[in-house]
Amino acid sequence: MSSQCPIAIDPMVGDLAGETARLRDAGPITRIDLMGVTVWTVTDHALARQLTTDTRLVKDINAWKLFADGVVGNQWPLIGMVDVDRSMFSVDGAEHRRLRLKTAQALAPRRLEELRPRIEALTAELLDDLAAAGADGTPVDLKQVFAYPLPMRVVGDLMGVAREDHAQLLDWYKKFFSVMTPQDERLRVIGELDVYFTDQVRKKIADPGDDLTSAFVVADEGGEALTEAEAIGNIKALVAAGHETTVSLIVNTVRALLNEPEQLAKVLAGEVDWKQVIEESLRWDGPVSHLLMRFATEDIAVGETVIEKGEGVVMSYRAVGRDFAVHGETADEFDVTRSTANRHLAFGYGPHICPGAALSRLEAAIALPALFARFPNLRLAVPDSELGNLPVLTQNDLAALPITLN
Repeated sequence: MSSQCPIAIDPMVGDLAGETARLRDAGPITRIDLMGVTVWTVTDHALARQLTTDTRLVKDINAWKLFADGVVGNQWPLIGMVDVDRSMFSVDGAEHRRLRLKTAQALAPRRLEELRPRIEALTAELLDDLAAAGADGTPVDLKQVFAYPLPMRVVGDLMGVAREDHAQLLDWYKKFFSVMTPQDERLRVIGELDVYFTDQVRKKIADPGDDLTSAFVVADEGGEALTEAEAIGNIKALVAAGHETTVSLIVNTVRALLNEPEQLAKVLAGEVDWKQVIEESLRWDGPVSHLLMRFATEDIAVGETVIEKGEGVVMSYRAVGRDFAVHGETADEFDVTRSTANRHLAFGYGPHICPGAALSRLEAAIALPALFARFPNLRLAVPDSELGNLPVLTQNDLAALPITLN
């Protein structure tokens, strides 16, 4: 049921499509090599749903034998993604529900609708910036000018992070996620992020405002206040995840549509709803390639395979989205008319499903139609074969998307 030799995950992301196919072809669960560390990965839709709700798999890194035995430590390049602060992302059960409560309230459907006018205004502002940058047919990087700043400004407003700090945060996150960053420098960046978000939380404790960080540290009818450490852990993870996923969703959707002009024509003619486009993009080329990590608290039998107590498990959501059993023989094709488009796990599943999934969908549902309405002749400025991902192992993060507006 699984390959004997671990499949090496390419940290340089040279052939993401090929890697996805190899993982899927290896079976529902298989061993992979993550930069020198062997873990299990799940590539099957049904099995991923099963294991993401299995209480024997936990987020607590202390349950990982390689970590507990000192085999994996601070010099492993991915340690900052699994050895994280106490937050909703690192605990399970009742504690997870407690730490997630205020985020869930802030991102409830009614509250999201209140954000819509602000997202629309930011979108219009950035489309003006895009028009200026791409005047007279000048190629412009859609990611840098439009797809990055929109979700960063939205999550910044939500969390109370000042716009003048966004450039510094972008620099930190680029260094944190890139496998090319020397580990000593990455550890320094982690320390600087700790200092920055500790300062943010302490400012809100002293002078709360109308933002989610303040809600974390204030006891009200919405629930008890979090500790300083818990609030720091939550805001650090939310700011990172809250912009990274949406940047990729916007960029990957635009790329897919520009490569399929007949499908784009159907969308622009109103024959296909933008929500359907977004779901197919999430399924086919979602923002997360490999989600790190859960740890087995006891032996877990998966058919003939046994995930042993103390082993790590990764969800390879991009491969899960290409599951032939769910999406048929055309699973590797982008098709905005696909009837199973919304049957994906791009934002996870179960208790730890991404808390910002609805916000990311809302931003894309506003940004994408506005972009194509403003620039109906949008085109790639380079052949698609020249596009490539950043050296980021976990995120499906395109380096740039050069386009022309006319």
